[in-house]
Amino acid sequence: MNTTPFLTEAAAAEYLGLSPTTLSRWRSCGDRGPAFRKFGGAVRYARIDLDAYADGAEVRR
Repeated sequence: MNTTPFLTEAAAAEYLGLSPTTLSRWRSCGDRGPAFRKFGGAVRYARIDLDAYADGAEVRR
């Protein structure tokens, strides 16, 4: 099991059940999607941010 707190775009997309293209598009828009970090040119997502994003997307009716 990988215990790094940071995931690649592909791993983050899989974690959320989305496509990497969706995350990329959201980043380019700047107003959607989970927080991300850039290390040099590498985009990484923190697991804690992905969990917070998923929690905030909850819909109750």
